[in-house]
Amino acid sequence: MEPTVLVSQQGAIATLTFNRPAVFNAMNPELILAMREALAGIAQRPGVRALVIAGAGKAFLAGGDVGDFHRRLAQPGNGLVDTIKTMGDALHDGIEAIRNAPFPVIAKVHGAAAGAGFSLVLACDFAIASTNATFTSAYTRIGTSPDGGSTYFLPRLVGMKKAAELIMLSDTLTAEAALANGLINRVVAAEALDTEAQALAERLALGPTAAYAQAKQLLNRAFDRPIRAHLDEEIARFAECTRTADFREGVTAFVGKRAAEFKGY
Repeated sequence: MEPTVLVSQQGAIATLTFNRPAVFNAMNPELILAMREALAGIAQRPGVRALVIAGAGKAFLAGGDVGDFHRRLAQPGNGLVDTIKTMGDALHDGIEAIRNAPFPVIAKVHGAAAGAGFSLVLACDFAIASTNATFTSAYTRIGTSPDGGSTYFLPRLVGMKKAAELIMLSDTLTAEAALANGLINRVVAAEALDTEAQALAERLALGPTAAYAQAKQLLNRAFDRPIRAHLDEEIARFAECTRTADFREGVTAFVGKRAAEFKGY
């Protein structure tokens, strides 16, 4: 049986690929548990300085496996509520792992990013999409409220009213519309997606990884506390960065008027 999640590493760049192409990578319990395990493992891998998340086949990730939900509904005592809670906990562990990863995480999106796939895109630090990508919350189409953090990320990205529109109406956005609404960073031709995502990952992998990790934690807390508390943590994390070899290299390179060669620590 094919693994539902594939992990590879080339140099400092790791790639996680959802691998249920026959169902557009729809999430079943096996895929979600494999994703959680893979993300936890990647965060501990030595030398990883950027992560790309992608989907095999014709889609990024088309949300939960609704066919599986339907089959379970037909079974007496199906335990669907407990299954959903277990799946949700594992999915949310994965979302948290993305946000706490000590390196940038890039969503490489083609085809559909729906439901939990949409939420995963929002959770990543960067998202680059092909012109054939589409984005939709999708949850209300099957009569549920969202999971995967979309009600957390969307208001921060687009404001409350637009977030309500995207969630409750569940209209499908083109890649260009997602870009215009600040949901993704770049749109490229389908044939250029792999090349452009690799170039972005390489650029990030050559950057000051420890500083990126500190910046991610600051961004995670940006909406949740008074300004002074945030300012205090900013300077504390800035000071921590001055202990790194990358800070020494960055300052030395700046004064020497040359490009910095960061090592990631």
